[in-house]
Amino acid sequence: GSNDRTSSSTQVKHRTAVQRSKSSSLTSSPEAARRAHPRPSDKLNPKTINPFGEQPRAPSAFAAIYSQGGIPCRLVHGSVKHRLQWECQPETLPFDPLLITLAEGLRETKHPYTFVSKEGFRELLLVKDAPEKAIPLLPRLIPVLKAALVHSADEVFERGLSALVQLSAVVGPSLNGHLKLLLTSLSKRLMDKKFKEPITSALQKLEQHGGSASLIIIKSKIPTYCSICS
Repeated sequence: GSNDRTSSSTQVKHRTAVQRSKSSSLTSSPEAARRAHPRPSDKLNPKTINPFGEQPRAPSAFAAIYSQGGIPCRLVHGSVKHRLQWECQPETLPFDPLLITLAEGLRETKHPYTFVSKEGFRELLLVKDAPEKAIPLLPRLIPVLKAALVHSADEVFERGLSALVQLSAVVGPSLNGHLKLLLTSLSKRLMDKKFKEPITSALQKLEQHGGSASLIIIKSKIPTYCSICS
């Protein structure tokens, strides 16, 4: 009986020693150390990233500029309609790069950026010396407006079309040299029945502001257009 108890005690001690050894080897292994103190590179391990998970979208350039105070106006919510509150008189603001930035914002699809860009562009063009400030910017402004006119979202196209008419009223015949770049986009959208009337109205305004020279350019790209003078 004494021998059995001694043998049993020896077996228990042996098992305990083995378990301690295993435990020690596990905690001292590189894998255990990595789990306890993850390396910065582990965060980049593709295994830890779900490629199909929803990744946070970076804000657009306009949204980033607006949030950083780069647009000197803020949206004021009214009970009937919204309005812009400028930090200083728009007449004192340089158009470069503000007018171009607002034009880029026309492609936004989220509030308040949609309203700020559309209304800011319109109000800036209402200042007294808008023509002399806007005309030098046309080579940079026209590609930005075209981007709005070729946008897949209807609301973006409509804002771009409205902005084009507003710009035309300010710069007049100076826009004629850039019309061809814009008319291709309008010609394609004319295929859509719901845009036929607003585009035709916009073309009439372009002719009105651009004079007889603009009619020749419009007819060259959109032969079906009927002049307001006919």
